[in-house]
Amino acid sequence: MRNNSVVNHMIACNQCDSLLPKPILSEGQDALCGCCGAMLFSKKKDAINRTIAVAIAGLVLFFPAALLPIIGISAAGLFNDASLIDCITILINSKNYVIAFAVFMFTLAIPSVRLITALYISSCIKFHRVKPSLLVFFRSYHLLDTWTMVHVFFMGVIVSMYKLSSLADMTIDGGLFSLVLLLICSTLVSVTMDEHSIWEELEKSLEQ
Repeated sequence: MRNNSVVNHMIACNQCDSLLPKPILSEGQDALCGCCGAMLFSKKKDAINRTIAVAIAGLVLFFPAALLPIIGISAAGLFNDASLIDCITILINSKNYVIAFAVFMFTLAIPSVRLITALYISSCIKFHRVKPSLLVFFRSYHLLDTWTMVHVFFMGVIVSMYKLSSLADMTIDGGLFSLVLLLICSTLVSVTMDEHSIWEELEKSLEQ
C-alpha cells in the first residue's frame, strides 16, 4: 500500500521519460519537466463548472441537431429537406444498414453518451460523490472520445453543399446551426475537462 502511494505521487514526462514528483498546482498553473522543460500537465481554471455547463449545452443542442432539417434543396419547382434522423431513415429504407448503423453510432449515440458521461463525472466530483465505480465511467469517456465523428459528418455536409450549390438552390436550416454548435460543445468538453484533477480524486477514493 505504501508503494502504491509513492507511485501515485509521481509523474512521467512524455518527452524524456523522466519520473518526477507530482507537484501540487493552483488553478491556472502549469507543471513543467525539470529535465527537458516540456509541460507535464496543467491545472485548469474552474474546470468542473465549465465542463458541466458545456455538457448541458451540448445535450440541449443534441435534439435540434438531430431532429431539425439540416439543409433544404429546391430544383425544378420541387423542394425537399432532411434532418439527421431522416438521413438515417433513408439509409435504412434503401437497405444500407451498415452505413445507417455507422451514422447513428458515430453522430448520435456515441456523442450523446460521451456528453452524459462527462456531465455525470463532473457532477459527482462537484457534489463530492466520488466512488471507485466512477473509474469505469472515466475510462468509458476516454474510449468514446476516440470514436466521436460529428466533425466528420459535418465535413460531409459541407462537401455535399458545395457540390449541390451549382445544381440547385439551397437553404440552410436550423439543424445545421445546431450541428455546428454541438460540434463546438463536443470539442470544448475535451478542453474544459481537467483529467489530472479527476484522476487525483479517483485515486483518493481508491485509497480510502
